[in-house]
Amino acid sequence: MYINTASSSASSLLRASRARLFSSSSSSSPISRTFAGSPLKPSHHHFASHRFLSSSSAVRSFSRWSHGGVHWRSPYALRSQIRAVAPVIEQFQRKIASMASENPFKANLTSLPKPGGGEFGKFYSLPSLNDPRIDRLPYSIRILLESAIRNCDNFQVKKEDVEKILDWEKTAPKQVEIPFKPARVLLQDFTGVPAVVDLACMRDAMNKLGSNSDKINPLVPVDLVIDHSVQVDVAGSANAVQANMDLEFQRNRERFAFLKWGSNAFHNMLVVPPGSGIVHQVNLEYLGRVVFNTDGLLYPDSVVGTDSHTTMIDGLGVAGWGVGGIEAEATMLGQPMSMVLPGVVGFKLSGKLNNGVTATDLVLTVTQILRKHGVVGKFVEFYGEGMGELSLADRATIANMSPEYGATMGFFPVDHVTLQYLKLTGRSDETVSMIESYLRANKLFVDYNEPQSERVYSSYLELNLSEVEPCMSGPKRPHDRVPLKDMKVDWHACLDNKVGFKGFAIPKDVQDKVAKFSFHGQPAELKHGSVVIAAITSCTNTSNPSVMLGAALVAKKASELGLQVKPWVKTSLAPGSGVVTKYLLKSGLQKYFDQQGFQIVGYGCTTCIGNSGDLDETVASAIAENDIVAAAVLSGNRNFEGRVHPLTRANYLASPPLVVAYALAGTVDIDFDKEPIGTGKDGKSVYFRDIWPSTEEIAEVVQSSVLPDMFKSTYESITKGNPTWNELSVPDSKLYSWDPNSTYIHDPPYFKGMTMDPPGAKRVKDAYCLLNFGDSITTDHISPAGSIHKDSPAAKYLLERGVDRKDFNSYGSRRGNDEVMARGTFANIRIVNKLLNGEVGPKTVHIPTGEKLYVFDAATRYKADGHDTIVLAGAEYGSGSSRDWAAKGPMLLGVKAVIAKSFERIHRSNLVGMGIVPLCFKAGEDADTLGLTGHERYTIDLPSSISEIKPGQDVTVTTDNGKSFTCTVRFDTEVELEYFNHGGILHYVIRNLSKQ
Repeated sequence: MYINTASSSASSLLRASRARLFSSSSSSSPISRTFAGSPLKPSHHHFASHRFLSSSSAVRSFSRWSHGGVHWRSPYALRSQIRAVAPVIEQFQRKIASMASENPFKANLTSLPKPGGGEFGKFYSLPSLNDPRIDRLPYSIRILLESAIRNCDNFQVKKEDVEKILDWEKTAPKQVEIPFKPARVLLQDFTGVPAVVDLACMRDAMNKLGSNSDKINPLVPVDLVIDHSVQVDVAGSANAVQANMDLEFQRNRERFAFLKWGSNAFHNMLVVPPGSGIVHQVNLEYLGRVVFNTDGLLYPDSVVGTDSHTTMIDGLGVAGWGVGGIEAEATMLGQPMSMVLPGVVGFKLSGKLNNGVTATDLVLTVTQILRKHGVVGKFVEFYGEGMGELSLADRATIANMSPEYGATMGFFPVDHVTLQYLKLTGRSDETVSMIESYLRANKLFVDYNEPQSERVYSSYLELNLSEVEPCMSGPKRPHDRVPLKDMKVDWHACLDNKVGFKGFAIPKDVQDKVAKFSFHGQPAELKHGSVVIAAITSCTNTSNPSVMLGAALVAKKASELGLQVKPWVKTSLAPGSGVVTKYLLKSGLQKYFDQQGFQIVGYGCTTCIGNSGDLDETVASAIAENDIVAAAVLSGNRNFEGRVHPLTRANYLASPPLVVAYALAGTVDIDFDKEPIGTGKDGKSVYFRDIWPSTEEIAEVVQSSVLPDMFKSTYESITKGNPTWNELSVPDSKLYSWDPNSTYIHDPPYFKGMTMDPPGAKRVKDAYCLLNFGDSITTDHISPAGSIHKDSPAAKYLLERGVDRKDFNSYGSRRGNDEVMARGTFANIRIVNKLLNGEVGPKTVHIPTGEKLYVFDAATRYKADGHDTIVLAGAEYGSGSSRDWAAKGPMLLGVKAVIAKSFERIHRSNLVGMGIVPLCFKAGEDADTLGLTGHERYTIDLPSSISEIKPGQDVTVTTDNGKSFTCTVRFDTEVELEYFNHGGILHYVIRNLSKQ
């Protein structure tokens, strides 16, 4: 819990006063439920004998963001003034008491003694259940079990749910449904702005329904890190950090002020200001608790986040994964997550990495293995003697890319390596002692020094770490791994192959084309495969000291040998936290980065999410005028076409050291084993092996340069923010005053005309096909985050409102404006729509007239004429980032259903949350095999009564030309059916809260 501890600008800036009245979990205090009018039950911990605590004894505040000499990490308790909260508490105590019963597992509350006397607190003990099935459960499933036991009230979480989890071996294959209550929610600003917009809009809706708008408040801690807005406008310059931050504030002042308003208007919300770091690295190094201690109740940390790479925290032994913004908002408001009890793939690691092989090479290898195995909707749990050879940062790198291999989690249970990392990152000895004691006592700790009990997994995989070799992934997908030794051959194959994930279809006679141009007065040239962007970026790698310092050593060796990156390669270094800068300076290696053009450009997500900034005009012209397949090499986790930069058709994921190596080579068309990277100052050829550091060299620098005080001082300084953020003035109001002229923040139409009666299920009749897609349509295609094209409907909207083109900013930064985002839906310039017969781009055919229109314009015309629309798609529809706008946008365009071969997990959930019906073709069938062209009209025979629809049932789809086929309705749980009945998850929440 967070409270005001001083009147300093820091406390106002960071919302230290976030009033975390119920500090930790949706599962902790009954008052935290009643406070915002949730329909939830009280949780009965060691206060269970008292149905409700008095407000004076229950409402306590803990602060991690402390001032006045208080330890930067340690929570401390203070009384908090309840203000207007008390009447709400009194009003709902009686309601909740009638709904919920005492926790049937209260007898399992056990004291956890401190080694020196006293106790850390009490906890719900798994061993006290005396159930032999627990020892066979994967650790990740034990976390779900503990949560169910702790929250059990036979109202929202029932004893039957606990039994389902205990009997996981038998129940998981049956796809049974369970409720889960995460301890906290994590946001970044791209997804955080629309979440706060929705909360503000929901408050307005509550008001219009005659209910109390104060019921719309986060009931669990919400951490929002502003990290997605910085762009690489300035690179290769000593003043890049400040210049880019100034531009970031110029573009985003309105958004930032809105978020600052939200941190004041809503309880339980912390906003970490821009320039602090990347959300997942801040989560790993600072926000992650591992174990909560709330009012003397101990329980595991768990988190859901509106960024798919929330899974990075799994490397710390914290259960966390990405959810859609819509689902996260419901979690904030106290709704339990309904999930299918997952299967768990056991991934055994043995051996150790060979000299010179990096964690990035390992994660790209793991991604390819797991993608092939098939892990969508499953947990992956790592174990085996090889675990001891992986640092915590290496584990976090593997966990980070769970979305790329398709798993819900890539989980590493807590062991001695975890404890060492907690100490390294500044967690106190007492905190680490509490974490170890609790996890050992509750069978949640792995001690590889002791005999291991046999755990059961749904399936098994094994990798000997010594088999991993240097590699990259690309040119268009993260799981298309290419061994480094095969890179040149693979590149030439890509030039030859027909257009696709591994092809550009460049005719043989132009593959050696050279585009000569003048770069600021000096001769320059580009060829197919020339590297124009080399970016050390992304949480995947910047949190790992070994690869960051390894990259710096490559720069050092290259500089000493006289190699220099060509000036037309846009180089950048964007650390995930200030800690990276501290250890680079401590090691003396930052100067070598600077010499090679890798000056620090900012602290946040940059190139990996498309915030790569413009290329120099001369470079851009050379690429465009000569149709060059230019390359970007980045240490990121996503390389989907059109994401990194519109002009880089080939994008390769690589370790930070390889990013530097390819920047020096200037091309991906090179065999590092045989061809020199360049010529040294002595006139001799310099090869890859001459600049590549050994594992021992890297380890030595890590050992001497990465120190605990660096983490402490970095996160202490975060609380001071920066002057520009501190000076932002925001109104002190609970309801937001919408500015109708704003092009960043707009009152969305979701709840217009909403009544207390659910609209019910609606049949889709004679719908037109808006778009007809093939496989692997990502959320980047559906809802791009990058630049706004000058001729697009979104650009037209902004120009009409007086916004200059230079101030367009990105789609991601404008997610708080539904008008911009609806126009940006399906606006990716690389999207392939079969209705266009091979033409690439954000247009479609308006079927009734045959006109070729922008997708937004076609959808607007369909809506005006009263026609429903559907989307046809192939496999893996909605893969990529967990973007709520990839569901909100289609809903606003009038899309009623998506029929696909398969869906990405989060996106399917988001579609349901926005009232769109997800349907799957039967195995072996798709639009092509069924002879569907997209020119038909579609009727989906969905029952009109929600009671007649069952999760996973079959429905018949017919077309106006006589075709008929069967699809599976992808409502996976009863709760999702309830959301659909209400028109969406947020409508469901509003009606439920209003009734209380």
